[in-house]
Amino acid sequence: MEDAAIVELYWQRDQQAIAETDKKYGAYCQHIAYAVCSDRLDAEECVNDTWLRAWGAMPDKRPTVLATFLGKITRNLAINRFQRKTRKKRGGGETELALEELEDCIPAALDVERRYELQEFRQAIGRFVSGLSETEQKVFVARYWYLCPVEEIARRLQISSSKTKSMLFRLRNRLRLYLKEEDLW
Repeated sequence: MEDAAIVELYWQRDQQAIAETDKKYGAYCQHIAYAVCSDRLDAEECVNDTWLRAWGAMPDKRPTVLATFLGKITRNLAINRFQRKTRKKRGGGETELALEELEDCIPAALDVERRYELQEFRQAIGRFVSGLSETEQKVFVARYWYLCPVEEIARRLQISSSKTKSMLFRLRNRLRLYLKEEDLW
């Protein structure tokens, strides 16, 4: 079923929308959630919560790209679940590591005074990523959106882990400089 038809089902409050969404995007959302949580049951719960959030959000919003809309919801739910779990037990994980890597590139405080700049910040990161080579885009998005381990990224792109690590290091430095140039750092 086409995305527009699925969105229309949500707008009509037809419960078939959830079944069609699961059929088309279930594996995609499961992959995102599992990459963050590293737990099959947590990932399944995140995906189920995604359908609930999508159901609640659709009357107010009509997403232009359904996959991105669902992926963002799933990712945020998975990160929240991961943070709740690791708050209790401080075991290091891939998600925590990837987010820590980006800490040096992100302004320290997005306080109340700077919240209005958040949209500008997102757009700047989008421009930065769109200016990267195809391989750099894949590496950056896989690591910092999907939170994939370095070894998995290297395997998928058929490059060495050390090359992937150094590419990520250079990309973080370039991102930091780019954000400084944009007066967002």
